[in-house]
Amino acid sequence: MSKLKSKILVVDDNAGIRSALKILLPMRFAEVELIASPKVLMETMRTFKPDVVLLDMNFETDINTGNEGLFWLSELKRDFPEVEVVLFTAYADIALAVEGMKRGAFDFVVKPWDNAKLLGILEEACKKHRKVTGKASIAEPAPTMRWGDSEEMQRLRAMVEKVAPTDATVLITGENGTGKDVLANEIHRLSNRAAKPMVGVDIGAITDTLFESEMFGHVKGAFTDAHADHIGKFEQANGTTLFLDEIGNVPLSQQAKLLRVIQSRSITKVGDTVSVPVDIRLICATNMDLATMVKEGRFREDLFYRINTVTLHLPPLRERPDEIVPLAEAFVKQYAERYHRAAHGLSEEAKQMLLRCRWSGNIRELQNCIEKAVIYSETELVRAEDLQIRASDMTESKSQAESLEDAEEKVIRQAMKQYNGNLSLVAKALKISRPTLYSRLKKYGI
Repeated sequence: MSKLKSKILVVDDNAGIRSALKILLPMRFAEVELIASPKVLMETMRTFKPDVVLLDMNFETDINTGNEGLFWLSELKRDFPEVEVVLFTAYADIALAVEGMKRGAFDFVVKPWDNAKLLGILEEACKKHRKVTGKASIAEPAPTMRWGDSEEMQRLRAMVEKVAPTDATVLITGENGTGKDVLANEIHRLSNRAAKPMVGVDIGAITDTLFESEMFGHVKGAFTDAHADHIGKFEQANGTTLFLDEIGNVPLSQQAKLLRVIQSRSITKVGDTVSVPVDIRLICATNMDLATMVKEGRFREDLFYRINTVTLHLPPLRERPDEIVPLAEAFVKQYAERYHRAAHGLSEEAKQMLLRCRWSGNIRELQNCIEKAVIYSETELVRAEDLQIRASDMTESKSQAESLEDAEEKVIRQAMKQYNGNLSLVAKALKISRPTLYSRLKKYGI
């Protein structure tokens, strides 16, 4: 995986945090500088010239007002307005972080942080900086959709291929971690708007007070500390696809405004009276039961029908067992490259353990499991013990075991058909030994 050609400056007085970020951030960004005190911040800004600053909000011992962070944010935006600032804050200071965003911060990250979310926010900040300054960067490739061979997934694939070339609004449903964002990317890739990148929005990460500004934009002077015009997500997506993830999290108070924009395909920025037309293709996703929310009065019925012209449902990973091992192997390669590890595949025991896991967190849980396993692994094949799957997460019932055996038998039969019964090629394709293959053929009467 290529690094972004971006420079990150971290300002935090906690040595443990700096040590952790010194390991994490260089995996994704070309240059990282870490300082313990804002006293040398402005000098470092001039010498290091970062694209993004990750700024803690408290530095003085026993003082946790967050005012230090706001002060240094103001200093940065005054002298280096093109540099994006991400605030690093404790949970209790979220209100101050929101205030910081009003004063020009790009976003905030709450401690203790989630690695993926932290990297994601910093990457988005880097992309915005590159866009504003006109610098080139290496774009992160969109994840590839893996369809599998199940009847339901093949039916879904056929629907996507029909819907993608149109401008029909799509609602993607499914549990957390099933890959709804990946499916949205696939629809965009197959659409007539694929020449421009899709614009994605995590609705759950936008507070009620910032919703209109983030979605529709604002003009300079619209509210306190609105020092410049801000282009909202709808306008950013003009001419391409707008993906609203977790649409069920839109506050009821904002749903009417969202509905108006979707219907009229025009936005009015906060603090302005001019209506601006936008040409977008809308894709939404949710893990919630919107129909039930409509009945309970928590989601507008007219908005619900407006966003689900076509509904696509992604089944959970436990109903797609043929995808588990191929996905895991792809993740092994991805993280071995990222962390410079020797692992390039999975042992047979590891594969069997993966097939027996419940995966209540779906593909996202599988991905996290493999990431840790690759880090722990000291061999060329990830072993079962590297996965660190708890016994309580394993399937135990007879019916579940039979279901997994059925999936294994199906995979073997498909391989036998694909390679015309050539046992050497089948064993190589399944990454198992010939003796193991013989025992499986005998077990399933193949």
